[in-house]
Amino acid sequence: MLTFEQKQTIIESYPELTRKDVSLKRVNYHYEESLHDKTVVVQHLHPNGNGFVYVAGIPGYDADDRGLVNIREATEEELRKTITDSIQALSQGEAEEQAVEQHWVNDAGEKLVLMEELDAWNLYHGLNLEDSFGDYAEAVAYLKEERFKQVQG
Repeated sequence: MLTFEQKQTIIESYPELTRKDVSLKRVNYHYEESLHDKTVVVQHLHPNGNGFVYVAGIPGYDADDRGLVNIREATEEELRKTITDSIQALSQGEAEEQAVEQHWVNDAGEKLVLMEELDAWNLYHGLNLEDSFGDYAEAVAYLKEERFKQVQG
């Protein structure tokens, strides 16, 4: 596990982030150029090593209901990727966000496409709608339960 100081050094290597001290010795890091209402990238980094990164709507992350993923056990590589993904997502406008599409396949070669459409995650088999989910994590949990793996388009 990275120490608080190591995490701080990694986070502060992003010049686009602004440090803001909050209560209980915790630190937030904001991306002021965000195209969204949300500007916090790193939330409540604590001297015990705990903290969160905002990843709402970014495929591949198991975020909580606030859109945050815990970074307590993150490696340097994982932390850098998560922060970079967060900044990139906050840098994109609405049109770019609508183009989220993922391809999934199982051992039998069956292919499904997961698409974000109108605030839902829809699962397609060819042109047929298989299922619809309220959030990304729910859709991924279903796919994994059904033994599908994500593949490149």
